[in-house]
Amino acid sequence: MTGQRKETANVVWSGSWVAERLGVELVGDGELRELLGLALRRNPKRAHLLVSNVLGKHVPQRPSVVYGAGVELGHRVRELLGEDGTRHAVVLGYAETATGLGHAVADGLGSAPYLHSTRRPVEGVARAGGFEESHSHATSHLLLPEDPDLLAGDAGGSTDATLVLVDDEFSTGNTVLNTIRALHELYPRKRYVIVALVDMRSPADRGRLAEFAEEIGARVDLVARNTGTVSLPEGVLEKGQALVAEQEAAQALTEQPGGAAHLPRPCTRIDLQWPAEVPDGGRHGFTPAHRALLEPALPAMADRIAQALGEGPRRVLVLGFEELMYAPLRLGAALEERIGAEVSYSTTTRSPVLAVDHPGYAIRTRLVFPAHDDPADGPGDRYAYNVAGGDFDAVVLVVDSTADTDALHGHRGLVRQLTPHTAHVLLAVVPSYAPPGAGAAEPSPSYAPHRPHRPHRQEDPSMLPEPLRGPAFSSYAPDEVGWLLQDLSDTQLEAPTEEREEAIQSGGAHYAESLPVEYQPSEEYQDLFKAALDLSAARIARAVGTVTETVLAERGPRPVLVSLARAGTPVGVLMRRWAHLRHGIDLPHYAVSIVRGRGIDANALRWLAAHHNPADVVFVDGWTGKGAITRELAAAIAEFEDSDGTEGFNPEIAVLADPGGCVRTYGTREDFLIPSACLNSTVSGLISRTVLRSDLVGPDDFHGAKFYRELAGSDVSGHFLDTVTDRFGEAADAVEAEVKELLAADRAPTWEGWAAVERISEEYGIHDVNLVKPGVGETTRVLLRRVPWKILAKRGAGADLGHIRLLAQQRGVPVEEVDELPYTCVGLIHPKYTRGATGADGKAVESK
Repeated sequence: MTGQRKETANVVWSGSWVAERLGVELVGDGELRELLGLALRRNPKRAHLLVSNVLGKHVPQRPSVVYGAGVELGHRVRELLGEDGTRHAVVLGYAETATGLGHAVADGLGSAPYLHSTRRPVEGVARAGGFEESHSHATSHLLLPEDPDLLAGDAGGSTDATLVLVDDEFSTGNTVLNTIRALHELYPRKRYVIVALVDMRSPADRGRLAEFAEEIGARVDLVARNTGTVSLPEGVLEKGQALVAEQEAAQALTEQPGGAAHLPRPCTRIDLQWPAEVPDGGRHGFTPAHRALLEPALPAMADRIAQALGEGPRRVLVLGFEELMYAPLRLGAALEERIGAEVSYSTTTRSPVLAVDHPGYAIRTRLVFPAHDDPADGPGDRYAYNVAGGDFDAVVLVVDSTADTDALHGHRGLVRQLTPHTAHVLLAVVPSYAPPGAGAAEPSPSYAPHRPHRPHRQEDPSMLPEPLRGPAFSSYAPDEVGWLLQDLSDTQLEAPTEEREEAIQSGGAHYAESLPVEYQPSEEYQDLFKAALDLSAARIARAVGTVTETVLAERGPRPVLVSLARAGTPVGVLMRRWAHLRHGIDLPHYAVSIVRGRGIDANALRWLAAHHNPADVVFVDGWTGKGAITRELAAAIAEFEDSDGTEGFNPEIAVLADPGGCVRTYGTREDFLIPSACLNSTVSGLISRTVLRSDLVGPDDFHGAKFYRELAGSDVSGHFLDTVTDRFGEAADAVEAEVKELLAADRAPTWEGWAAVERISEEYGIHDVNLVKPGVGETTRVLLRRVPWKILAKRGAGADLGHIRLLAQQRGVPVEEVDELPYTCVGLIHPKYTRGATGADGKAVESK
């Protein structure tokens, strides 16, 4: 790869591979293609990625070039503002990509203090603001200045202080304008300057800047090194997503699970003797006084690195770490002046990007390793691009002390990932700067940057209890699912089926206020379950793979699975297993309660929003019937956003089977037997259906559920999961083909099932769609939990209805064969809601 890269570096544009396949064009001045390449990524809003060749993030570049680009932009801002304006300027950079660029711009201004946004909350440091980056993979930005007056410029909060906002690219302008709008309310000023390496706004977006400036009553200028636009043909997003899926599937076939084994090489630690008074970067602010201390210390630190390198290396990479861009950049630039070797600089990143080893593609290779700084949003994969195959004789890895953890050095850690690709890894650790008082309890902020304002509540989401986990609650392993529920195991909630039905249909009680007596299957029925599982395991594995890969393609790379308890929970566990076994990623998975007519558990949503980006949440359910829960969730999310102020949750549901045509994301639209529908708690981790009753669930409580520990002897939850998981390997090829086809198809909901339910409700004189339960799963629930009237079976349906016929026989419910049914079967709840609707033996009584 390296030789080919050298031969073609001057003739092949690093965006040609994407441009040829998707028709994406860069239109601008002559230098634009030298500055930018193109790559692809999994992103539901923008598949293409502009990759800068001078930013020092994804593409290794000479540190003097990277630093010089930022300083030059700072000089231009200085000329724009004049000496007096420069004295009052404050520079704000964006995490994580522009933290180093923004710092270099501040250096170019000379006298300006610098702050960058961060995605790493620091205990004991009050938040001065924050904002959202809607197109990013990780959106929440925090502002954590040590000096609370830093963003105001002068200590007195002078409105003459210009705020200079620095990002790598100015594409739509949404992020920067949202930032200005949020900060203008807190620190109003007369002038803003936006700085970017490239201004890539479309003609439609260019007029917004002047309109915005007029709206807030301030002057807003723009300084960019280069200007251009991205021309996108119609359908490019879908084509890009399909291309990413195709490439990843092809690469998966050639990759060895876990990668090739390499003997670990020693890692040499370098004592930089970083000045104690100098922060590692601009997370809490970096002042001219800090700059004056750092500059004279850089040559000696570079000498220590050079001494550790010795005389051998021809090519050296200084590799920074996520937001820690400035310190390694300055160390690299100083090293470049001191040794004869070719020095390059880049940093690791959170951003997942497709790698394609082609000279016309910007991201040739990638290394994947676990996060190693204990991030607040939980564990996840991180990436280093264009390092493997870069022909580097030595890599100088620079991290802050917070990130110098066991995970950095572990068997999958970054240090081990680097060793096969270079002869020498050196580690330089910069002390993580903590303002005085950090580590103490954080004062309650007046501004919550990760969530818009919401009405006052008795409890903050951070005060809600942590999720319940097995084995204390459920028979699932603790890492398989966290239940955002309260444990009501010691509460008597069960009532006879007929009493519940009468109360529900008469309006005297809601179905979620009590529980049916847990159905204990006969030996014959258990044998039927096992036979059904053996018959359908491969089919389920294929559906699990298809829905998981679709979610990863459209909502990836690290979605947060949130299953709708309890039918969705086994599916969520299986999706999590597929992602781990096929891709090596551990997806967070939680189970929450949703109740028809009452909505989703709002406290569970608050907990999720406090611990994850709402945009990453993917709701998961087992199957769709007529789509009632699909509609319920959409309405509940809209109501929650209106009342709570939290935005970003996508109400779409991903399901294993969608026979009703109610959702876009599914494993199959066939109505077939999913054995987890055959049983109740004994196939769902021994957890009951969820309970919502005012005397048990307060305004600051999660919905409730019971853990039936006493049924452990009948539990087949693990058997169900393991049986399906064992079939994942044989399903892989079929999944690959199906996903490729689905990503290119029109998957808009047809709501065919809803129309059928309305027709059946009228034809059979029921006049209530809630008493018509379509599909194998819903029909099973009718027979297990409700008072069934009759079963409609599609003529010719075979093995998928074996358990339905057995249950119907046991309960004395007639099975009527019908034609033109979009489902395999439909269960009809008895429309006569008194206890007289069943006989003394619990069997159905035909209506007169």
